[in-house]
Amino acid sequence: MFGLYEKLINHQENISLIGLGYVGMPIAVAFSKKVKVIGFDTNKQKIDLYKKGVDPTLEIGDEAIASSNVYFTSEPSRLKQAKFHIVAVPTPINQDKTPDLSPIEGASKILGENLTKGSIVVYESTVYPGATEEVCIPILEKYSGLKCGVDFKVGYSPERINPGDKIHTLEKIVKIVSGIDNETRNEIAKVYEIVISSGVHLASSIKVAEAAKVVENSQRDINIAFMNELAMVFDKMNISSIDVIEAMNTKWNALKFYPGLVGGHCIGVDPYYFISEAEKLGYHSQIVSVGRKINDSMGEFIASATIKELVKTGKQVKEAKIGILGFTFKENCPDIRNTKVIDIFKELKEYDVNVLISDPYADKEEVKKEYGVELTNYEDLSDLDCLIVAVGHEEYRKDFKKYEKLFTNKQQNVLIDVKSLFNKEEVTNKNFRYWSL
Repeated sequence: MFGLYEKLINHQENISLIGLGYVGMPIAVAFSKKVKVIGFDTNKQKIDLYKKGVDPTLEIGDEAIASSNVYFTSEPSRLKQAKFHIVAVPTPINQDKTPDLSPIEGASKILGENLTKGSIVVYESTVYPGATEEVCIPILEKYSGLKCGVDFKVGYSPERINPGDKIHTLEKIVKIVSGIDNETRNEIAKVYEIVISSGVHLASSIKVAEAAKVVENSQRDINIAFMNELAMVFDKMNISSIDVIEAMNTKWNALKFYPGLVGGHCIGVDPYYFISEAEKLGYHSQIVSVGRKINDSMGEFIASATIKELVKTGKQVKEAKIGILGFTFKENCPDIRNTKVIDIFKELKEYDVNVLISDPYADKEEVKKEYGVELTNYEDLSDLDCLIVAVGHEEYRKDFKKYEKLFTNKQQNVLIDVKSLFNKEEVTNKNFRYWSL
């Protein structure tokens, strides 16, 4: 079983990547520069795009896909040709905020049905501490007929890729690795070191590695929740939260967190994995739960602030036309998973206003399918009473003059600057009402 590292670098064995999304694809392409890689995904449409050299995630670009040596397939039986398997499927939450393990359970079933003796399976999907050993391993054993620890080994190495970040790329982020025993962990570490230039951290157990991932995102969630709470209070005090933060950040140990919408597949989801597992053990999370509650309320808060600003201009709210720039969960990437912009949209629709959303990155068909919202071309935004800049895409970070032509000239109009991209004085001097988070 061991000695897989040598067999991989000598091209005698293959690595398989199960799940080719924002996480799996960069890993597959990085490894394909050094070893033989099979890239598997159940989404045949996505596989067809990859085969054509198209990167729908925009994580590494079309050229990198086209020039890679990854063997793309949606045929599960191809997994039998690999001995080192990396599972990188999403782990979302259900409507009731409990963990939805169906993607990782499904991936484990498919892999189990095609697992061969002497294999190592590494999970990268974010889960609660204990899930790999309590949920995934039994599925692998059931569908493979093999015994973990005897016929195959398992490890866990949490994904830490930041979608849209072209600086902190896969190779430059320290990799946490763990295994069911030290021998497995060390073998997994050697394999990851093939592509991870920043090195690896050897976790003492799979549970520790699982917990590390959940905690690092929960920590960010809590800190952003603190800033969001301050922003809501400062709004009542008529104080600019950005001015306060800029002043505070002059101290060397300031943490430099900012208020904002917290969505996506990590920070807006992972804390619920911790909360759910803690409650199973009889502990009701306090800080993490409250942080989630605050961050989940920000869309409603921004929508409410928008209505208030419209009222202050004397506009008829029911007749107002509002444009929203940005729908993805973060800037400069097409990922719409768990976007909180939809919360702003839904809350505004409660007031019967006309709301149009435009985003240069989001896929219109995907948005329609997932959220039932029709995206509008930027060129079709006109006669607005209010513009909400909800996402900090690079295209939006320009002189405000670009947006003046989007508005009506009937009376004072409103700019809601969620990401604080514009200069307040410049905007207000043009007879606009300006509000920022």
